[in-house]
Amino acid sequence: MSNSDAHSHNEEHFNSSQLVTDIVIGMSDGLTVPFALAAGLSGAVHDTHIIVVAGMAEIAAGSIAMGLGGYLAGKTEIDHYNSELKREEWEVDHLPEREKEEVRVIFEEMGMSPATQKLVVDEMANDKVKWVDFMMRYELGLEKPDPKRARNSALNIGLSYVIGGMVPLSPYYFTDNPIDGLKYSAAITVLCLFVFGFFKAKATGQKPLQGALKVMLIGSVAAAAAFFIAKIFSA
Repeated sequence: MSNSDAHSHNEEHFNSSQLVTDIVIGMSDGLTVPFALAAGLSGAVHDTHIIVVAGMAEIAAGSIAMGLGGYLAGKTEIDHYNSELKREEWEVDHLPEREKEEVRVIFEEMGMSPATQKLVVDEMANDKVKWVDFMMRYELGLEKPDPKRARNSALNIGLSYVIGGMVPLSPYYFTDNPIDGLKYSAAITVLCLFVFGFFKAKATGQKPLQGALKVMLIGSVAAAAAFFIAKIFSA
């Protein structure tokens, strides 16, 4: 495999990881929060129309809030990288010997011989761009973020929240009785939480069945708590 092919593969893997992270963030809250809201309202009101309107309002507000949070997180990542990049460029220009020593120490920790260390460091010092990039990666542990990361993160999280939120809300469109709507909503949502938790755990290297049960339990407890609290206060 050529260097260009390897680089393309790494970037694709990195972007895919970010996409999975965004979907997990948006979908997990999208399934859980509107489910708990609908369950709570089912214990307090007798009109499914109210539940649908409140649920749609929550999904709209939640997706915007979550998307904005993703945007700000992505923007902060880019700003942090650019700030550290400027600092490294200044240090390479004004403190080259200290930066060379830092590079040499990194190669020493990799097991290179002193002669090889000096040869590689001197060669790297001839290319400022690669030198700074090396320091960003191996001294600071920072990868250059995608300039579209903030925008993409906002869209991915927001859309995932909407899709997740429509799952527990959809049964209320087809019934006039909130309790009946809750029964169907609970059955569908708990199943989706299980499936979502399974794939989430598998993608993050955890035990799939354990992860599925954990996500399903969290969503179920939240909805049950909301329902019984609403019942108590409405009574």
